Amino acid sequence: MFKIEELKKSLLISLWFAFLTFPLLVIKVNPIERTVLWRWENMVYVAIGSFVISILVRLFYLHQERRRERVARGEITLGDPWIQTLLSEPRYLYPFSAAVLAVSLVFPFLFSTYQTNIMITALMYVVLGLGLNIVVGLAGLLDLGYVAFYAVGAYSYALLNYHFDIGFWMALPIGALLAALFGVLLGFPVLRLRGDYLAIVTLGFGEIIRLILENWNEFSQGPSGISNIPRPGLFGMELSLDQAILYLYYLMIAAVAFTIFVVNRLQDSRIGRAWVALREDEIACQAMGIDKRKTKLTAFALGATWAGIVGVIFAAKTTFINPASFTFLESAIILCIVVLGGMGSIFGVIVGALILILLPEHLRALSDYRMLAFGAVLVTMMIFRPQGVVANIRRSYRFESKVDGEAR
Repeated sequence: MFKIEELKKSLLISLWFAFLTFPLLVIKVNPIERTVLWRWENMVYVAIGSFVISILVRLFYLHQERRRERVARGEITLGDPWIQTLLSEPRYLYPFSAAVLAVSLVFPFLFSTYQTNIMITALMYVVLGLGLNIVVGLAGLLDLGYVAFYAVGAYSYALLNYHFDIGFWMALPIGALLAALFGVLLGFPVLRLRGDYLAIVTLGFGEIIRLILENWNEFSQGPSGISNIPRPGLFGMELSLDQAILYLYYLMIAAVAFTIFVVNRLQDSRIGRAWVALREDEIACQAMGIDKRKTKLTAFALGATWAGIVGVIFAAKTTFINPASFTFLESAIILCIVVLGGMGSIFGVIVGALILILLPEHLRALSDYRMLAFGAVLVTMMIFRPQGVVANIRRSYRFESKVDGEAR
């Protein structure tokens, strides 16, 4: 039953939230007229809202506890969620994939150029999330400097075009290879590191790359950046801005489909199983004869490859890049995509990228409270679904032997 103590705790939480948000939501200073506007009604709304949310969270946890007790007593069984069923059975998966592809192909004709441009950005983050999912979700290597490989790809295309007039399609594989090379260079020093220490080193690596690009003016043009980067060409045809956006959109659709295919094949391959074994228990993984060094370097290199590809596309999309586009915040957003969507889950990362990139754009109507609402959504997700929107299916194996025609 729901006890009185739980109500008291929820009441204390509501008062604490009202106190924390008091300077932001209650006090409004007008520096021109030198007046202070007191908005006490906002404090009441916050207190009531946090109290109701706290009650709902406690009821949710109570329901989950009772459900686990019923499962332990054998009264009910935990069936597969409908999402897992959808993704595991071909009779559901193929029609669903065909419907998603059909909607994606007609999307630019149903919505404005602005919406199409936002969707291009979201698809870029889908590929970035799938690339980081290899490193963090499958191999279990916490990488906080993933944006460095993104910057390597973008600057590869910008500098190659600036100095040697190399086009987009030739720079695309070069940017991917250079990013993979930097992934290997990062992997060697951190082979013996795990957990927080690995995160600190990768964070430092990302900041080193950004500071080099910002201060080496002769090489990267420094904070001024590089402008007039050509957009992707189509057999030498001159494309208008709207046509270039449409072309880039379909290019990203193809890139996302290719990435999903490759990552899915990698996940089910021998190296993919080695990544999962490395994530679960590094010592046991090494004891089973898996080359830990090669497995880690492969994860860093392949994860960085996708960041390099998207970096080249980003430079072609914006036609201008500078070091301010590759800060730690970008790495944090990509990591949030992987964690929110579901570590190791391809479909979860796609959903996470669409939520985290499209939601802030569609919350612009909330004006000053947009990021507050965005943060509240993240906190709510972490409370109710800590395993992510779509949790990865954990493989389990059961040995069955037949004795007298019966399976045991």
